Amino acid sequence: MSNRAVISTPNAPEALGPYSQAIKVGDTVWLSGQIPLIPGSMELVTGDISAQATQVFSNLSAVADAAGGTLNNAVKINISLTDLGDFNAVNEVMATFLQPPYPARACVQVAALPKGVDIEVEAILTV
Repeated sequence: MSNRAVISTPNAPEALGPYSQAIKVGDTVWLSGQIPLIPGSMELVTGDISAQATQVFSNLSAVADAAGGTLNNAVKINISLTDLGDFNAVNEVMATFLQPPYPARACVQVAALPKGVDIEVEAILTV
């Protein structure tokens, strides 16, 4: 694929495995899942789900910016939570990072996430 571009920024955590922060093909950008890691130090944000979700959406915003867009360019967001009881708190945080009309979205409960975190979010943008 000659029009495939790797998106990378030091303003978001480094990949924890063999994947890119994002891949852009044409005007579509696939953002890899982000967990509440602080860029640079790679330390986990601890505390309540709101603090964790804020870091996750900040990380996604940094990758979206590096791709030439913002989270308002999102057409689909997938959220994984280890406890669906956190659903409303995550909605409140998400609403501070995006403006209506909101993208399509899925939110599921999972048994576990990398590094034992409570939330992971991925997104698809068009820019």
